[in-house]
Amino acid sequence: MFKKIISNPLWLLAFNVVSLMIPVIILTITEHNPLLVALTAILLPLGFYLLFSAASTRSGRMVWWGFPFIFLSAFQIVLSYLFGNSVIATDMFLNLTTTNPGEAGELLGNIYPSVIAVCVIYLPLLWFATEHLRRQITIPTPLRQLFAKAGCASLVAGILTFLFIPTDEKLHTLRDETFPVNACYNMGLAISESYKINHYEQSSAGFTFDARRSAVVPEREIYVLVIGEASRASNWQLYGYDRPTNPHLSTRNDLVLFRGVTTQSNTTHKSVPLMLSSVHTSEHDELFRRTGLPALFNEAGFTTYFISNQAPQGAMIDFLADDADRLIYLDAPNYDGQLVDVMLKALDNDSSDKLLFILHTYGSHFSYHQRYPREEATFLPDDDVAISLRNAEFIRNAYDNSILYTDQVLNDLIALLEREDACSAMFYCADHGEDLFDTAEGRFLHSSPTTTYHQLHVASLAWFSPKYKSMFSPKAEAAASNAAAPATTYSVFHTMADIASICSPYFNTKASLVSPEFDYSAPRLYLDDHNRAVPLDREIGIDDEQRAFFHRAGINP
Repeated sequence: MFKKIISNPLWLLAFNVVSLMIPVIILTITEHNPLLVALTAILLPLGFYLLFSAASTRSGRMVWWGFPFIFLSAFQIVLSYLFGNSVIATDMFLNLTTTNPGEAGELLGNIYPSVIAVCVIYLPLLWFATEHLRRQITIPTPLRQLFAKAGCASLVAGILTFLFIPTDEKLHTLRDETFPVNACYNMGLAISESYKINHYEQSSAGFTFDARRSAVVPEREIYVLVIGEASRASNWQLYGYDRPTNPHLSTRNDLVLFRGVTTQSNTTHKSVPLMLSSVHTSEHDELFRRTGLPALFNEAGFTTYFISNQAPQGAMIDFLADDADRLIYLDAPNYDGQLVDVMLKALDNDSSDKLLFILHTYGSHFSYHQRYPREEATFLPDDDVAISLRNAEFIRNAYDNSILYTDQVLNDLIALLEREDACSAMFYCADHGEDLFDTAEGRFLHSSPTTTYHQLHVASLAWFSPKYKSMFSPKAEAAASNAAAPATTYSVFHTMADIASICSPYFNTKASLVSPEFDYSAPRLYLDDHNRAVPLDREIGIDDEQRAFFHRAGINP
């Protein structure tokens, strides 16, 4: 019986079509599209797969020629398990090329049910096809004709349903809702983005900020930007969380907590470059024509350090960081506390009187339980577990422990700056937040094609030394006044420039959180998966439930 099945081309063709239709059916269920859109999104790919399977007399050949569709289908199933909805995003393709192997291994090890499911579905299919190739099995003409007729009928039915879709929805239906067309379109955008990144040195050659200082400081100056990772505001004690995740920072009375900061992107490979760049959210392509924050401070006469606890990623972050006078990547794996240790050594060995430190943390990036020393674990149990709603308590405990450790690192950093007794300031801002099974949808992690409140609202704060407050009291006072400002991570570059009194034609005083001219009327914008600057609305996933989260945090999206 088994041998008959293996040698039967009907079984292979049916297996191939059914396996490729699995992600189509999943997306039909999760996307909740109107009936005509849903029917079109099913009938068109079904027709194509039926015709494609019968395009050759050799059954096994068409399966292997269709391997790109198998890859996309497997990828989509894994992402559906992880995020619950939406097609493979442009950013997810870019994440494949910019995530280091250690991070990828941590994630895959915790989503093994989906990985196992993909292996169970597609590895037997490929083995089945290989056997057909080896045995040179051909498809009988009547069977090919049957699949061709069925494919044509499905395509015709899909075209008819498509014709009844409103005109203004037709492009959206094909490009964004029909798998694998949408995945292929997003892959094309990712390739285009990668090309721009890889040619950044040419496109930004000759750029200058024309930077100058607007103040003369007789004291040694030390300015620090700390880039947080996956640190959502709602799990910080400082923002009203009911767990003591900020035991050190909550006792200080010299911090300015920015309560209304949202990210421009829920992916590291876009968010961090935007934070380090002067470009507005609506000017995405300009990102590839300008240098970033280290270059600005270099022009203004500062010695610049970029110290990263993350490995080089082959992304825009690397190019912008490379402009720093001293670029230091810590040997992984390390805890973020080592960033402070490396900065301490730099301060002891560098006699420069004007210094900028950019510290890129690992923060609360998954896998959370690996982001802090075991002896620092306070919220238990925090075991490394599979990503699943039934393990939500373990996952949340580990995440809260990572926030607790960030609290300690920031407190140690402030203590170091206090020891230096210089004109200094520290600005912390997370690149994006994180979902932790907060709703019935079971959303988890970040980088999902449709975003959420917890991925958008990020922790951000500033500290100013007594000497800085004495010399620049208007800036420190403006920071306190802007504590509830409706800012995005677009403000990071401009706030750091303003803290250091650096002027440039590319500096926007209305985006600086230490400026009394901060523009409260500017809309919050988010860079979506297709790099369009959009408001925080339903188009990116902000439904009534998510809007309620914003309102509880005192934010009007």
